[in-house]
Amino acid sequence: MEQFLLVLFYFFITIVTVQTIYYMFIFGKFSFGEQEEGKQKNIPISVLVCAKNEKENLIKLIPQLAKQNYPNFEIVIIDDASSDDTRFLVEDFQTQIPNLKLVKVENNETFWGNKKFALTLGIKASSYEYLLLTDADCFPNSDNWIAEMSSHFTMQKTIVLGYGAYEKEPGLLNKLIRFETLLTAIQYFAWAKIGKPYMGVGRNLAYKKEEFFKNNGFIHHMKIRSGDDDLFINEAAKKENTTIAFNPESFTYSKPKQTFGEWFTQKRRHASTAKYYKSFDKTQLGLFYLSQFLFFVTPITLLAFQFQWIIVLSLIVFRYIISWISLGKSAGKLDEKDVMYWYPILEIILIFTQLNVFFRNLISKPVIWK
Repeated sequence: MEQFLLVLFYFFITIVTVQTIYYMFIFGKFSFGEQEEGKQKNIPISVLVCAKNEKENLIKLIPQLAKQNYPNFEIVIIDDASSDDTRFLVEDFQTQIPNLKLVKVENNETFWGNKKFALTLGIKASSYEYLLLTDADCFPNSDNWIAEMSSHFTMQKTIVLGYGAYEKEPGLLNKLIRFETLLTAIQYFAWAKIGKPYMGVGRNLAYKKEEFFKNNGFIHHMKIRSGDDDLFINEAAKKENTTIAFNPESFTYSKPKQTFGEWFTQKRRHASTAKYYKSFDKTQLGLFYLSQFLFFVTPITLLAFQFQWIIVLSLIVFRYIISWISLGKSAGKLDEKDVMYWYPILEIILIFTQLNVFFRNLISKPVIWK
């Protein structure tokens, strides 16, 4: 038993070391780094919104997009074979908003209910070379959203990763949803700054149309119903062509799920695409989550037998200080400071939720796009 505990002790030291490397030297690239200032360019922008039965959300979103403080843009609403009055609503708005375009997508037997097919048609129908994407249930954080996101385009940087946040509401579930969103954003922002971009979120994402066609659109994962954002970025994004935007004026906000079951289903959907990432990306994500899980379960045995318990407790405290500082700096940048007061509780809940998601997805496929 003594030999086993000694091996476990050194294993725990290794886990804490791995976690420290992630929080300080990888995530720290974003946490302690500076925003690269964008320059106002006023390049023509097509704002794309893919909508399926989103009439109620579009009633709010379209006027918000129309009043954006930007000189040259169009709004492209892609009606993905909606069965509600989405199409007629947009047509009514077109009488008031001259730069509003409607792309009507009919049901296609080959691509039935496939958001990627609808989005492809919208991209082809867009008038401009630069594209800014969001979802129908989102809204920009400011009237300068288009200006802020587009300011990060350069001759080399043709993909801009933005932050898609969730509205603040009372309750633990809301804090859990926002903490998970914060942690995800820290990861993809940090790896983009390192030069290994691996994902973005369709709630707030911009890229040049040539990147879409150079990558043959979604052709390599068209049959995978999810991943119009992260799988595309995983293929198309590189150190040379990708940058990030995290000025608060560049944020979008969405209404979060109201029940744990709804959010869990959403997480299953998002997690189902990760297995299609590049090998390096799957490895680094897997290593982080595995080390995060083992950080909680490994010291239980050591503390139960009081083996080097002072050092074990010191390592636990050390890891929490490091992670709290790193995450806290990022939370300040992304206006999520309040979730950090609940950090230890939220982290534990999230870890075991993700474990549940992983095993549930092994057993059955999650429900995808409406």
